[in-house]
Amino acid sequence: MLAKRIIPCLDIKDGRTVKGVNFENLRDAGDAVELARRYADEGADELVFLDITATHEKRKTLATLVERIAQHINIPFTVGGGIGTVEDVNVLLQSGADKVSLNSAAVKHPALIADIADKFGSQCLVLAIDAKETATGWKVYLNGGRLATELDLFAWAQQSEQLGAGEILFTSMNHDGTKNGFANVALRQLSSVVNIPVIASGGAGSMQHFVETFTEGHADAALAASIFHFQEISIRELKHFLQQHQIPVRL
Repeated sequence: MLAKRIIPCLDIKDGRTVKGVNFENLRDAGDAVELARRYADEGADELVFLDITATHEKRKTLATLVERIAQHINIPFTVGGGIGTVEDVNVLLQSGADKVSLNSAAVKHPALIADIADKFGSQCLVLAIDAKETATGWKVYLNGGRLATELDLFAWAQQSEQLGAGEILFTSMNHDGTKNGFANVALRQLSSVVNIPVIASGGAGSMQHFVETFTEGHADAALAASIFHFQEISIRELKHFLQQHQIPVRL
């Protein structure tokens, strides 16, 4: 079995790391470069850096900040937020990112997934999906969770894989910031309908929650923010805990 990955997420607004609950009430969580360096030292497998206001405020992700972060880490690094063209991807990869994350732009222009995969390869394209469980099923939301769609989570994930996405980063808006555990039922279904890795996001509050998302949710990787930012859980201790529960990780 492949090693499960632990991925801290740095949600960026105006160059600072922020964290909220259910995508709202953001609070400052520290300097992005300092946090990135700390996570690399602590044994994180990868980092995800999302400019959460880029789409909403119609700004491009700051390539200069990507360059600064890349200079201080030696682990794979995904960047998302405000990416709308193949050239945007080229700039970020040239700035030091290993992968890019698409969200709203991919829904609005699905062909962009294929264009990026054709030019740079599927391995560098992470399709981020923010979804909420509603009365009619799991629906995809855009623009940082501000815009509801009628797009089904599972159908969109399958379509994205067919177009060339290399991974799915699924954030449950119902669980985000609640620390009540990941959306494992939805994650298990998602993992069963696609053949690419699925990253679980939204709801981490304890080390046991990570065990559950790998065993019950069948996630390939787990992403979290506040519990790492505010040092409620140590990545190194978490990995030892997972190993004790027979979950393969890189130590």
